[in-house]
Amino acid sequence: MIERTPEQHAEKMKKKQAAHDKIMATKTQEKGLLIVHTGKGKGKTTAALGMVVRAIGHGKKVGVVQFVKGAMSSGEKAVFDAFPGNVEFKPMGEGFTWNTQDRTRDIALAREAWDEVKRMIADPAYDMVLADELNIVLRYDYLPVEEVLEAVTARSAMKHVLITGRNGPDALIEAADLVTEMTLVKHPFRSGVKAQAGIEF
Repeated sequence: MIERTPEQHAEKMKKKQAAHDKIMATKTQEKGLLIVHTGKGKGKTTAALGMVVRAIGHGKKVGVVQFVKGAMSSGEKAVFDAFPGNVEFKPMGEGFTWNTQDRTRDIALAREAWDEVKRMIADPAYDMVLADELNIVLRYDYLPVEEVLEAVTARSAMKHVLITGRNGPDALIEAADLVTEMTLVKHPFRSGVKAQAGIEF
């Protein structure tokens, strides 16, 4: 590590600030974003719900539809229930596909949840819409990717749409403005630790 005097450090940080300010001055566009959180790592929904909380803090109205989740209660729903004017939170799943073991029912539930997402995207009252675990139902071909792309690309100019779930389809990733892939490095489940309140739900 290079030792710097306080004066050298201050000069280096001054140059960094000037470079940063120059870059920031070129970022003038504002628009609604299509955001995809995918990958095998934990945190896709958590990160998206963090954005929902951030939006609430700015007085925005957000619609949240959960495709797979819904069979269990979650800490997020308890929090969002305290902001009924800002968040419509709709868990519309019945668990993972291996829980239901009924493809026809899974497809019907996915369609019902997707209709809610489309309604929220089309409604100008919502500033942000989160389609949680939508990538899972796309992976199992419960909904056509083309229909999802059509809806998200036709949204109003300032509307943000967040989509989460493993195995985000290539076409959706290509269309997105922001894509984050969560990478699994280590998970306590592999060591026999069960899902815990406040961490997983």
